[in-house]
Amino acid sequence: MIGLVLVLAASFPAHADDSTGGGDTGTTGTGQTGQPDSDSSASSGKGVIGAHIQVRQSRTGSSSGSTSRATSSNANWKPPVCWYEPMYTPDEYEEFIKSSYKGAQEPAASYAKKRADEDYHKGDKGLWWQVQFRDDAYSSLCPVPTDNWEIWVPPAQPKQDPHQLTPETLSELAYNSTKLPTPPVVLSPTPDRLKVNLGTRVKLDGDFDRVWTTASIDYKGVAMAATTVATPIALKVDAGTSDADPQTCTYDLVKGDNGYTVDSKDTACTVTYRRSSGAGTYPFKASITWKVTWTNSADPDGPAQQPDSGGPRGSRYWPPRESQEDAGPASSQGGAQRETEPRVTRGSVMRSVRCLRMARWKAPESAQTCP
Repeated sequence: MIGLVLVLAASFPAHADDSTGGGDTGTTGTGQTGQPDSDSSASSGKGVIGAHIQVRQSRTGSSSGSTSRATSSNANWKPPVCWYEPMYTPDEYEEFIKSSYKGAQEPAASYAKKRADEDYHKGDKGLWWQVQFRDDAYSSLCPVPTDNWEIWVPPAQPKQDPHQLTPETLSELAYNSTKLPTPPVVLSPTPDRLKVNLGTRVKLDGDFDRVWTTASIDYKGVAMAATTVATPIALKVDAGTSDADPQTCTYDLVKGDNGYTVDSKDTACTVTYRRSSGAGTYPFKASITWKVTWTNSADPDGPAQQPDSGGPRGSRYWPPRESQEDAGPASSQGGAQRETEPRVTRGSVMRSVRCLRMARWKAPESAQTCP
């Protein structure tokens, strides 16, 4: 069930001293996990994407810490720029067209007339779905043609439009919104007191558990959801120099009562520096490898979805991706982090949609100035 494999890293300076004494006491020092992000106070992240898609993320730890957005080099695992989302009943759509296109010039006037000639599907069962955007930057061109920015979707739709919102689209949006914590690693001795020829003990300190993000919609009878689940599976440490034996060690994480843990005390692999760093430091790095899967529901424990081969966006090759965050010393441990998208009101949606449609009909470059 392995999906995408990610690597998230934290690095900090390690000073190896060739003086004698000290010794490995078996206790841990202060974790070096990078500078905390500015927003780390919430237990879950919530936001709105498009018009009605809700996004929420699980806790990523018990205290503040650095996080990084999950990203992939696989273009197929990126959410689309735009998609159709349920928006209007026939009566609401009539109101939208008449208010937004009042006094419009060509070709917008013809678009409004086309919808009027269809009588907005009044009396029919179904909804008008409208193009929505992943963000408010509008930096990429939406592939949906401007003369079809709303489509009529009956209850028994013969064939789904390729740009309609699906659970897979929601999984991409959820994945794009996921933020992963940097590993709350502690060393013993502490990084500024490491000794030559003395093994370095590595532990994870604090709550460190899987992270899941759900994107869902429940609007006018249309309900669907998808949840991406990132599970930490391994910790890799790199001494930052070939003058260590070994230079790297990899430890499998063990699920405990309070999350995933690791302790190198009783393992066969222990990073040991063989030469002093002198007046400088070695760039010690700790990396967490995550296994990422997704479910087609709001339940992170639902059946994990496998990559399919149903087309360009359906193909999933799940390549490894290293997302590295370099930072100096900080005494924060893995914490919760959320990122919220600005709420989009119906009025702002109407203004933006009309502005973007007009801009693409007349001067595509002016779409950048739309609200």
